[in-house]
Amino acid sequence: MTETVSQSRFTLEIDRTPEKIVVRCLGELVFGVAGEFYKQVQPLTAETSHLVLDLSDLRHMDSMGLGTLVRLLVAARSHKCRLELVNLSKKVRELLDMTNLLSAFSDIGEHGIKL
Repeated sequence: MTETVSQSRFTLEIDRTPEKIVVRCLGELVFGVAGEFYKQVQPLTAETSHLVLDLSDLRHMDSMGLGTLVRLLVAARSHKCRLELVNLSKKVRELLDMTNLLSAFSDIGEHGIKL
């Protein structure tokens, strides 16, 4: 089942399966939409043991977006949910590395980061 949540600059597509929930992020994760993103995604950490954020269509992320990823990491850990970032663009990976957030995540794989 796919559920779409859209704001002007950012859209989420949420696919639920028995094994995991995949959230596909499209657009720009920036100030003004990051709070709503967290509000939509954070409850999913209590619904599943494996949450995947597919960032393949994420064009831009600012400091609010980065902070939101960290908040989701904390929420996932508190619910014993595995949070996985996949399909990171070069730009997003560099941003995580430049802000020393890449080191906060573990199990860095070829296609993404497992948190």
